Amino acid sequence: MLSNEERTELEAICRSRTIAAGLSQRARLILAIADGQAYSLLTGKFELSTTSITRWRKRFEEKRVPGLYDAPRAGRGDRITPRLEARILALTQKSPPKPLTHWTTRHMGRQLGISHMTVQRVWRRAGLKPHRLERYVASRDPNFEEKAADVIGLYLAPPENAIVLCIDEKTAIQALDRRDPVLPLSPGRAERHGFEYVRHGMLSLYAALDIGTGKVEGMTAERHTSKEFIAFLDRVVTGQPKGQGIHLILDNFSAHKTKAVATWLESHPAVSMHFTPTYSSWLNQVELWFSKIERECIARGIFTSTADLRRKLMQYIKVHNKNCHPFAWTYSDPSKRIRINSN
Repeated sequence: MLSNEERTELEAICRSRTIAAGLSQRARLILAIADGQAYSLLTGKFELSTTSITRWRKRFEEKRVPGLYDAPRAGRGDRITPRLEARILALTQKSPPKPLTHWTTRHMGRQLGISHMTVQRVWRRAGLKPHRLERYVASRDPNFEEKAADVIGLYLAPPENAIVLCIDEKTAIQALDRRDPVLPLSPGRAERHGFEYVRHGMLSLYAALDIGTGKVEGMTAERHTSKEFIAFLDRVVTGQPKGQGIHLILDNFSAHKTKAVATWLESHPAVSMHFTPTYSSWLNQVELWFSKIERECIARGIFTSTADLRRKLMQYIKVHNKNCHPFAWTYSDPSKRIRINSN
């Protein structure tokens, strides 16, 4: 007999993709026994003997869910003392001897006169990965908080009788062809592309993402100047109902702030532009869509010309718009103020 809590825990173990396969199998076994399945069916289903099934059933009856986990194995225990572990952790957070840029297990092992595997075990337990490096960009926009709040407000509470569009351009998309034929996917082998390629030119892709529907309006251009940008704005505005407000979220690219753009805005009073803070592209939802088209169309694409590249980009937009939906973009707590970097 299983309680509701035990059944929920066992089902969670079965769904998990990070636990040991043996533990998942035992959880499924106990659920099957609780559902009344006969041993004759379980032996074939789980490829276990009746003795093994009985043993795990008894382990569960005695210790419940904890009894399904592996017992500690025999052998020498952990000989890493708390003092040694503290020394390793403290040294890891200091800079290594010059000219090294980061610690490795072997460098630290030699430094402390211990095995590199001891260092590795301590790092694993503490979740330290000195070999990894992450980069970030700090915005020093003096009006960061006001601009970010403006954009986030449009996402969380879009104005009535208005549409919010995220606009940007993906520049320098190369039309790359391969000198050698593509070797297709096969069992046990990934798709393979030849290393050498041929350049056939570049295009820029303008995109406007409707945050309410996820639909994208796109246009390709050979350049990304103010002239092409205004042409794209005309295309976007033409498709919107008359009398509807249009709010555009853009970055601070110089082509978005020219005199020609200012003149265009004067002749389109229904359009309002909202600029993200500098170095804050993460606030523009269209960047999420650009990442999607990069993964699914551009990165592994083979393009014989810029015309072929243009055709496939527009095909992708059509396919996307058939099954599009808005991004689940959230901000954890709008009541919290956003602080800029004081440095």
